[in-house]
Amino acid sequence: MSVLLSLLLGAVLCSHVLSLPEGTTTEPETVTQEDRVNNTLVGPLSLARSNTDFAFSLYKLLAAQSPETNVIFSPLSVSMALAFLALGARGHTQTEILQGLKFNLTETPEANIHRGFQQLLRHLSRSGMPLQLDVNTAVFLDQQLDLKEGFREEARELYAADALSADFQDTTAAEKLINDYVELKTRGKIKELVKGLDTETRMVLVNCLFFKAQWKTPFDPHDTRPSNFHVSKSRKVEVPMMNAKDIRVPYFRDEALGCTVVQLPYKASSACALLVLPDEGHMAKVEAALLPGTLQRWRDSLEMRTITLRLPKFSVSGDYDLKQVLALLGLRSVFSRDADLSGLTHAKNLHVSQVVHKAVMDVAEEGTEAAAATGIKIMPASARLHYTFVNFNRPFLVVLLSEDTKSILFLGKVADPQQA
Repeated sequence: MSVLLSLLLGAVLCSHVLSLPEGTTTEPETVTQEDRVNNTLVGPLSLARSNTDFAFSLYKLLAAQSPETNVIFSPLSVSMALAFLALGARGHTQTEILQGLKFNLTETPEANIHRGFQQLLRHLSRSGMPLQLDVNTAVFLDQQLDLKEGFREEARELYAADALSADFQDTTAAEKLINDYVELKTRGKIKELVKGLDTETRMVLVNCLFFKAQWKTPFDPHDTRPSNFHVSKSRKVEVPMMNAKDIRVPYFRDEALGCTVVQLPYKASSACALLVLPDEGHMAKVEAALLPGTLQRWRDSLEMRTITLRLPKFSVSGDYDLKQVLALLGLRSVFSRDADLSGLTHAKNLHVSQVVHKAVMDVAEEGTEAAAATGIKIMPASARLHYTFVNFNRPFLVVLLSEDTKSILFLGKVADPQQA
């Protein structure tokens, strides 16, 4: 009999009031003795390039499925959940997962990766920050199974994971238990992450991420007016367009790729939203160039500029089965009967049957509110004369970043602001 493992990942983003802090600085990463294993740096920044590479690789595959459709997901939730799964994997299955996450195992051994996620989790969850950023991980285990003690201890220490009992023979009750947990941790944004559980399911791994922050300068609702958004050359829709006049923000005009980059930082925090507006007909070119080096070049090239910004109010969502796209990234054996997840429990023939991800993002005058859930079912006056006008009236990209850890919390494309 095949035993199914389900891994559910949930992420929620809620950002409120456009934050444009001046003179904000990014604190350097503090490196302590525990941040090093075998003399290799494993703090949050050590994960940044691999996590960014994975985020853009996954984005390209999702966007390719339907080029004119909105895309929104939380790369951090997906990568953290898969890394958590790798904690209980062994042999080729573990290697495939970690390499699929874009880690070079010669340069960064497996133990260092988990320690890096531990430090990232601690940093993101630290108290005293002016924003809410909660990351929660849980293991729902069938009543007839026990986690291996080593995995239980490592899960608690590295990922602060909870172990909860569930009766998977009563699939309705099990689904309710899991969905209630996800709904609670995502502040009601993700209500039904899992459905159709199989009675052979024996374990569900869940990761939830919630983000809420305030913008420093909100858009004035009285300046919001109906305006055209050009979904394509032949199609336009009328949307409520928000306006912010003469705001000073980090800005870069990328002539090489044909796009404009605007950064909107959040109030008194290191989080920011990076908005990328490709020139007409350049979306595919910009998407193809999405690489860690491109993001770094954009960030390094940003300069303060006074602009007038027009941005549509929008609500976008995504609901994905990630099994096939993850297979394209090299994660194959974990979905087969050859999977080796023997580090989780003594149960045999354990494999992942499904990976699902749900996300939603709402942007309005007072701010942004977004949520995502992923699941792997394993189962001045003179200056005014020189202002720059940036009009997001055609498809654009949005990247929500934790600047000090260089982590992409949310990544998406607004192809049609009216598309749910």
